[in-house]
Amino acid sequence: MAVIPIIIPTPERPAAAIARRAAEWAKLSRTPWRELRRMQDALVRRLVAERVHPFSAHYQRVMREARVDPRSIKGVDDLRRLPFTTKHDLLQAASDERTRRDFVLQPTPELVKRHWPLHKQLGLLSKAAKEELRREYTPNFVTFTTGRSSEPVAFAYTPHDIDALHKVGGRMLDVHAIDDPQARIVNLFPFAPHLAFWQASFAGLETGRFVLSTGGGKVMGTSGNIRLVDRIQPQALIGTPGFLYHLLRQAQEEGKRYSKVERVILGAEKVPPGLKRKIAEVLAEMGSERAVVSGTYGFTEARMAFSECPTGHEHSSGYHTYPDLCVFEVVDPESGEPVKDGEKGELVYTPLDGRGTTVLRYRTGDLAIGGVSTEPCPWCGRTVPRIHSDLRRVSDQRALNLTKIRGTLVDLSAMGSILSGIAEVVEWQVAIGKLHDDPMELDVFTVRVSLKPGADATQAKEKIRRELHDSLEVAPNAVEVHDGARMLELLGMETELKEKRFLDLRPKA
Repeated sequence: MAVIPIIIPTPERPAAAIARRAAEWAKLSRTPWRELRRMQDALVRRLVAERVHPFSAHYQRVMREARVDPRSIKGVDDLRRLPFTTKHDLLQAASDERTRRDFVLQPTPELVKRHWPLHKQLGLLSKAAKEELRREYTPNFVTFTTGRSSEPVAFAYTPHDIDALHKVGGRMLDVHAIDDPQARIVNLFPFAPHLAFWQASFAGLETGRFVLSTGGGKVMGTSGNIRLVDRIQPQALIGTPGFLYHLLRQAQEEGKRYSKVERVILGAEKVPPGLKRKIAEVLAEMGSERAVVSGTYGFTEARMAFSECPTGHEHSSGYHTYPDLCVFEVVDPESGEPVKDGEKGELVYTPLDGRGTTVLRYRTGDLAIGGVSTEPCPWCGRTVPRIHSDLRRVSDQRALNLTKIRGTLVDLSAMGSILSGIAEVVEWQVAIGKLHDDPMELDVFTVRVSLKPGADATQAKEKIRRELHDSLEVAPNAVEVHDGARMLELLGMETELKEKRFLDLRPKA
């Protein structure tokens, strides 16, 4: 039976309201940084004292134990007085029915009376005001984390948060410079209760752009997606880096022409610069020499995503943030102390206008190699803080026992960037195991690749070994060359929500 793609209809939204929100963002995104920081200080005061502390069971407990008076948090710099929130905290709360909703803001008449000033309580006397408060804080939507190493964690949205997701979607298309109101967009993210799919969908709902969601390879397969893109001839493609590159390569081999594609927006995974270049080259060969490939950065706990502006694949502007909706700190991953502007550090996230599941000072586990910049963007001129695009997972710094002398610290994220940038490599996967499958033996790792037609396998293997050794001072124990079909099977390109790039096959002792 044929699978029918979902075309998300555009709801009726007053044109004036959409124009107003666009104008507000245009002004906000070019407001001087000092004014933006003053705004954030005021939002932090309101966030902690009026929403999170009164209505979050978790943070009431945290502030009590840390002996922090919520009224003493008067600005962004004061946030560092609060303990960090980690993935472990979320998992621990989710594991017990009694604490499962501790991160969800839950106002009750008793809590409002205890924590809100009298003038705010008086504003809730009418039945309509009480109903509005209930709608503002009552969850009606959920997304889940997608990590492979732990159980998914639910993040609840209220109608207020859904409206913010709409708003952010409109801002993202603006940052990506998708200005044509008649632009057609194909959303290749898998159908799932995950942020990436819904953020792309709501971008169309907010702006009135035509967004066709195919469900990615898992629903329609590569061939079905190619036929749809060929039929729609979109101006923009949105999807995961691996699947989108795979789709374009396959379409090119079939002789398709995607000459109208002007924007390729990648999300849900790290986007290596070398892969951007490869995608741009494939599109140029398919008739779209002006296509710009850019990335997005998002994570479930933020309930929103951030975009690079169009710079071409050889540069990156950094991910433009929304200073009225969130604040990022950058800290030393070991000490937790703040680093200077522009220095490498772990990103720590705090929402400024969220309801539903709300976290304060959430440690993302993402290292921004260039930190966060508050200088105006040299490409688009926006003044909002920008996260450096070179992001690496703290957990990707793996200690592998590759010799009997000492453990070797290997940056898997950097390894992925190197493999993606090698011209001869089409797809790749790294498998980590133990010598002889013995838990007490040395670690070994194998690089599996498929190559471009005509590439010399022996030379490609040597190039992979050389570039990994020169950059990371480690070389794979083996390099395996597979055909395209086998690599797609190994990666789970059409069966998994995310491709399996790194496999840890080490047996447990």
